[in-house]
Amino acid sequence: MASNADTASGEPTENDVKLVIGASSAGTVFEWYDFFIYGTLAYILKDAFYATDNETLGLLLVWSTFAVGFAFRPIGAILFGYLGDKLGRKYTFLVTVTLMGIATAGVGLIPTVDTIGMAAPLIVIFLRILQGLALGGEYGGAAIYVAEHAPPEKRGFFTSFIQASVVGGFVLSIIVVIVCRLLIPEEAFVEWGWRVPFLLSIALLGISLWMRLKLSESPVFTAMKEAGETSGNPFIESLTYPGNPKRIFVALFGITGVLTTIWYTAFFSSLSFLRGPMKIDPEVVEWIMLLAGGLSMAFYIIVGKWSDRIGRKRPIIIGAVLSLLLLFPAFWAMGSLANPGLERAAKTTPVAVAGPACSTDPFAELFNREQTQCGRVLEVLTSNGVPYELASAETISLKAGDQEIDLSPDLFDDGAALRGAIQDGLTERGFDFKPQTPPMANILGIVGILLGLGMLSALTYGSVAALLSEMFPPKIRYSSMSIPYHIGAGYLGGFLPLIAGVIVASTGNIYSGLWYTIIVVGFGLLVAMWGLEGGPPKDFKDDV
Repeated sequence: MASNADTASGEPTENDVKLVIGASSAGTVFEWYDFFIYGTLAYILKDAFYATDNETLGLLLVWSTFAVGFAFRPIGAILFGYLGDKLGRKYTFLVTVTLMGIATAGVGLIPTVDTIGMAAPLIVIFLRILQGLALGGEYGGAAIYVAEHAPPEKRGFFTSFIQASVVGGFVLSIIVVIVCRLLIPEEAFVEWGWRVPFLLSIALLGISLWMRLKLSESPVFTAMKEAGETSGNPFIESLTYPGNPKRIFVALFGITGVLTTIWYTAFFSSLSFLRGPMKIDPEVVEWIMLLAGGLSMAFYIIVGKWSDRIGRKRPIIIGAVLSLLLLFPAFWAMGSLANPGLERAAKTTPVAVAGPACSTDPFAELFNREQTQCGRVLEVLTSNGVPYELASAETISLKAGDQEIDLSPDLFDDGAALRGAIQDGLTERGFDFKPQTPPMANILGIVGILLGLGMLSALTYGSVAALLSEMFPPKIRYSSMSIPYHIGAGYLGGFLPLIAGVIVASTGNIYSGLWYTIIVVGFGLLVAMWGLEGGPPKDFKDDV
């Protein structure tokens, strides 16, 4: 039987529910804005906080620090899940949003690596740890808070606003960057203006706290507390409650592993792909992502509402299957539209590299390892999105078509000189490495592809808050859903930009990083088909 606390003694009014959804969603937007602004400005932060002329390594270091925040999300889930199940939903996520706002503003105050040396990235890492801890408690709190106020027949619809708010945080980060770019000259923005979006989090924190302080405690938690049914040790009980180990396994791999890798591929991989190897002007990319991200928010709400009628399992299965079929074609099409000149040049003037030890070591500089000459050439080609054919030879050579590009030995003593020589040689043979602005028809095509990726994300994410809330018993719900969610989102999803970047840098194929998503989603699909119940939505029952 379900716990007596499943039903609160007093039903929330319609106005109560609207306030709950509005305040929870707004707080989620602000908190994810704080987390995503770092990724949105990655191309600037690599120069502000890391002392390297190697463009590939710089971005990998930024994504490594990005991943650090995700690595600490499970710890935050355990800590704040414990507090949420013991002390209440409301006050716990007041703490998380405060911690996130302070940590994000702190990033905007850190001196650059040119000023304080290695202390700069170390401080960034510390603040990212605080952000990860905060975010580990945020999603579970907001999702459960809304789910426990929602009537069962509208739970998917009401909680879908939380999922849409995650995208909203990403969209808000882009809006703020665009506005700052319009108000601050480009050179000044790169020098100091990038700090403004981080410092803005103080204002967003104030708004979020004001809204959330107006909320009352969840009716389900209030009923549990009055009935004396709160958990003694939510963390231990989450691991030992009958049936919970299986539910946690399914939530980790069959739900979170699927949704989080698709989400980060749809938004962050696309962002890096368009800005990086496709060479689209950063401002154009920001407008593309703003339009696609803003429009795709509606998909999450549509899917959440749909799941109230057909159940939570079917949209996730459909989204996972379509992702396996469409991810590679979507990115191939996006690359063709984003930089048709690059694709045309690569076909008419194929690039070939020959030499000894032709493999790349993306972290060679970081660990004081020697990168081979051939590896350095491959690194330049990959970072510029140039496909190549590889052959073994005793000496290094680079050809574009039937013409050889001069690679004199002294170039290998200076990374910038080598990069410039290769780019100049390829430019003379039809390649164009200047920032690109595709034709409007191509831009609309890219937006359409991104909307398709957004729909895949919505199918696997739109109903998840309701599903996870329904999977676990109320007295340990905060901990039980937060732990697998943040392990999956923290490690499988949060490390995606870094892992995909390493795969691309190591293989030289700008599309090869997608294999990581394919593998995680493929395994998750099998778990979801095995472990998720089909049919109409159901509240948690002890007898599952």
